[in-house]
Amino acid sequence: MSAVEPAASVVSAGRFRNTASVIDRTRMHFERAHQRGLMAVYGRSMEGRTVRLTRGELQGVTVADYVRCCYLGLDNHPAIVAGAVAAMEEYGSLHWSCARTRLNFGLIGNLEGVLSQLFGAHVIAYSSVMIANMGALPIIASGHLTEGQRPVMVFDHLAHASLAFHKPVVAEETQVETIPHNDLDALEQICRKHPIVAYVCDGVYSMGGFAPIEGLLQLQEKYGLFLYIDDAHGISLFGENGEGFARSQLPPELGQRTIVAASLAKGFGASGGMLMLGTAYQEELFRCYSIPHAFSASPNVAAVGAAIASAEIHRTSELKVRRGQLVERIALFDELIQTDQRGAPLPIRMINVGDEFAAIDFAAHLLDDGFYTSVTFFPTVARGHAGIRICLTASHDLSDLARLCNKIQIYGQSVFTAPEEPHRNTKERSFGS
Repeated sequence: MSAVEPAASVVSAGRFRNTASVIDRTRMHFERAHQRGLMAVYGRSMEGRTVRLTRGELQGVTVADYVRCCYLGLDNHPAIVAGAVAAMEEYGSLHWSCARTRLNFGLIGNLEGVLSQLFGAHVIAYSSVMIANMGALPIIASGHLTEGQRPVMVFDHLAHASLAFHKPVVAEETQVETIPHNDLDALEQICRKHPIVAYVCDGVYSMGGFAPIEGLLQLQEKYGLFLYIDDAHGISLFGENGEGFARSQLPPELGQRTIVAASLAKGFGASGGMLMLGTAYQEELFRCYSIPHAFSASPNVAAVGAAIASAEIHRTSELKVRRGQLVERIALFDELIQTDQRGAPLPIRMINVGDEFAAIDFAAHLLDDGFYTSVTFFPTVARGHAGIRICLTASHDLSDLARLCNKIQIYGQSVFTAPEEPHRNTKERSFGS
């Protein structure tokens, strides 16, 4: 099939979606996790990284939170909270219900200008990263960013669900392929066979690890590879201005063949998502044809005010101080606990358990001891590779972190199992694989 032919006529039912099968295979695990109080948890922020639970059997109990991905602890920052409140008071409104092609808060124009300067790109803000991805991927697939030729869209096998979810839509535009995780050889083989290829991946992966940016840039130089990198988990942690894991390794000018998506939450500490575009033409095209921009509203004014306040913090020495605090906590965890991510300068650590029910019990024991962690199982990870995700932040109390590590060591002696070989069937990876 040619790269310019729509794939709809040749894609068999279920190639890119497998929702019924996923539900059938995982429902018992979700039910058990809900029964043990590990999912649909409600609470309110307290001091540092603690949360007071407001529902369920543990109502009123305060726990240390290792679930939220605000790696620099900025989501509780007084200046960011104040920025949200001040924006609400200035505009006298939370939300305008109209498409952005019609009317926008003046404040969001200010935010996009500040972010464009901060990160050296043409930035468009969205209400979430998934919404940004939804608008971007079909435009890339259309060929309008690749000189009128529709690219073969290649997704990394472990690309986040907020990317993989859009494969069926992209497949209506062009050919879609999925390759093993970080397999540059497989990607190069596709580049050799097709004149235009676009690669879709994460910068930092939500279950640990990162994209081989240097190798991807070499393929871009050699074959003109188009790169779409979702760096939601890498933003603010790297680069002089917190531009993120991916952007900090890219050339000063993004150019015509690289787009970076990133979060205004997570490390950035506010709310929303953004696209870093390389050219004014791309920005013009996205502002007209990106579905969320043309048919939906902007982030609400409180989110915009919070993001502007965070952008100001990114210009100060506080960013470096908080990064140093995060590095200290990562080092402590790695000193006490062995993981596959040990030594990586990233704040995500995975405790491999194996069996899904054993992982749920493990996380429940930790919660009983005052530590709320993320139990992970299929479809988030491959079947038989369940575990516990630990999100380390600059705000975690060092003594609490040491106590968590002690509990992991104690419980781990009885539940750790050697993982099986990873499943290679993309239909068994996630809802959108």
